Amino acid sequence: MVSSRVPIEQGTTGGKGSQSLTTRLRPYAPELVATGLLLAAFVVSSLLSPYFLDASFLFRQMLLYMEIGIMALGATLIIISGNLDLSVAGLLAMVACVTAYLHAQVGLPMELCVVLGLLLGAAAGAFNGFFVAALGLPSLPVTLATMALYRGVAQILLGDHSLQDFPKWFLGIDRHVIPGTPIPAPFLIFLGIALVMGLALHRSIFGRWVYALGTNARAAYFAGVPTRRVKLLLFTLSGFLSGVAGLMLDSRLLVARYDHATGWELEAITAVVLGGTAISGGRGSIFGTVVALILIAILRTGMGVANVKVESQLAVTGTLLVVSVLVSNVLGRRRK
Repeated sequence: MVSSRVPIEQGTTGGKGSQSLTTRLRPYAPELVATGLLLAAFVVSSLLSPYFLDASFLFRQMLLYMEIGIMALGATLIIISGNLDLSVAGLLAMVACVTAYLHAQVGLPMELCVVLGLLLGAAAGAFNGFFVAALGLPSLPVTLATMALYRGVAQILLGDHSLQDFPKWFLGIDRHVIPGTPIPAPFLIFLGIALVMGLALHRSIFGRWVYALGTNARAAYFAGVPTRRVKLLLFTLSGFLSGVAGLMLDSRLLVARYDHATGWELEAITAVVLGGTAISGGRGSIFGTVVALILIAILRTGMGVANVKVESQLAVTGTLLVVSVLVSNVLGRRRK
């Protein structure tokens, strides 16, 4: 998948130099930087420790990042559109706690609780989208406020306690693997969502609208793009994916707590930006986000088996993010 930037027609006459509302492929793809860093990290990590190349071990470590990855997929479209969603981790915690509360305290069947949890995630995302799309408020302060709101709801329900009363069929999603392989179910779910979203973003008119919105929202509006509906749909989708991640986390950890996923909104945004998505909007790809997430997982796993301190791991991740952004900008200017 090649990242795109959608040029917007600046006038209605279509004179010389004007550009149509279409997605154009670029000879330089920013996600190639993340791909190169991933290859380098894999080689270096395999040299640091002989245990690193164990496939079962790598997939077990990858499981720790699947919920972040699912949130990052939604964040990719949000950021490409020129917006930001800081509420995804708080929303995840709310869905995880509300679902557990409805089953353990209210007594609803877990199957119904799962459906209600997904609907709650979508509704909370639409709540964000209402303020951004309908009222025209900036997405940063809106989602900063709802980040505290959603996590506050989770804390009101459970306080400092945790809930573990789940049916057996719901628990241990990470223990389900493809027969004969070490590939776990959460990894397949993540890749499946990424594939669907990648096709929607890069092979549909909706994807072109998303790029157009991030490139120039005002020009996109006058070019006929339903900007409000696109924004509302993007935030609703982001909330739904946070709900999926919340249910997956409940199943994997076997417990629901209000402090689930603390700080993960920054982890998700890091994966998106490291994958070549422009924080200003208008450029990015699902493929880049997937590669960047795997890069972060490989990098931290490799440093972990090499007994590198957590503080140093954070410093290395931050350095790679800065390098990736700098290289992407330099190559982008050279291409222009």
